[in-house]
Amino acid sequence: MKIKNRDWFRRKLEAVKAIGYIFGYSVKSVERSFGQRESDILKLDSNENFFIPKYELLKLIMEVIEEFDPRLYPQEEEQELREKISSYIRIPADRIVVGNGSDELMERIARLFLEAGELAVTITPTFSMYRHAVKMQRAELIEVPLNEDFSLNVDAILSKITPKTRVLFLCSPNNPTANQFKTEEIKRLLSAFEDGIVVLDEAYVEFAGSSVIYLTEDFDNLIVLRTFSKAFGLAGLRLGYCIADAEVAETLSRNVGLPYAVNTVALRVGAKILEKLEIVENAIKQLRIERDKLIEALNTIEGVRAFKSETNFVLFHTDKPSTQAYRELLQRGIIVKNLGALLSLKNCFRATVGLPEMNVRLVQALRDICEAK
Repeated sequence: MKIKNRDWFRRKLEAVKAIGYIFGYSVKSVERSFGQRESDILKLDSNENFFIPKYELLKLIMEVIEEFDPRLYPQEEEQELREKISSYIRIPADRIVVGNGSDELMERIARLFLEAGELAVTITPTFSMYRHAVKMQRAELIEVPLNEDFSLNVDAILSKITPKTRVLFLCSPNNPTANQFKTEEIKRLLSAFEDGIVVLDEAYVEFAGSSVIYLTEDFDNLIVLRTFSKAFGLAGLRLGYCIADAEVAETLSRNVGLPYAVNTVALRVGAKILEKLEIVENAIKQLRIERDKLIEALNTIEGVRAFKSETNFVLFHTDKPSTQAYRELLQRGIIVKNLGALLSLKNCFRATVGLPEMNVRLVQALRDICEAK
């Protein structure tokens, strides 16, 4: 049986079709399209962390599998994880919300604070999921370009705030520009936007020099997002958290999120890895070293410019058209993120900082592509 009046049905579908996250090539699709062996393909497009040893993570997962009963819903695991996170970041557990990745927490925040016809503000370029969260609430998103040096244009942001503006989304360090914004500028925005919520995404903060989570003690309009997908290497388990005012945190946890939003395995592995911080700290140290080497090497290639990074990825652009360079990288079995134009820069790419042998291969491929006569 078919829906008789399909007009409303089509309107609903069409309204969200342009909102979804755009995925690039997968390893399997590169194998099929370009004839590369799966084992030879480098996946450097999603900012994953290869410096956490896989065997260490699998060991923790196996411990969890042996301990838990998959027939049961999560019980005390979420509270136990909040307490472990509390010890890690030195923020009370009642101000911590755990979610199915930080993306899911963005959705909760948008559901709580945004309605149809209301406004949210963000910067551009930045992470595309803020747009998704806002648009799914039928709210309007205003995008304010960064300055050409990738810094915040605070005055321009403030000029876009109206009585209907409810949320300001920021990412620091920012994806894809890889830079961290100044704390004084964040404070200025928090003070000026006292009638709205500032959501600061710190997904990459462990790779940078500082955090502003301590500002949540002074500003009840600040929510800070964090994830286990980057520094902790648990992208496949989908685990994130946020720090907020205690009342906001309780509302996000009890009233906005779905029951049992995070699975038991992710909750328990998250708690276990927080007991093994030396693994994470060592991985971060190694990654920072390789990040600097990668940036230096990329900048030796004629026709390539790489930018300073405070994340686990590097932004660079090429003189060669990005569509051409991207395809030639894929033909060599290397997947990066083709960003195209960012602000006044053309032909931009984002590449995960890989292990040394991965970075060597990326640099050599770009040298061959960009220096070819």
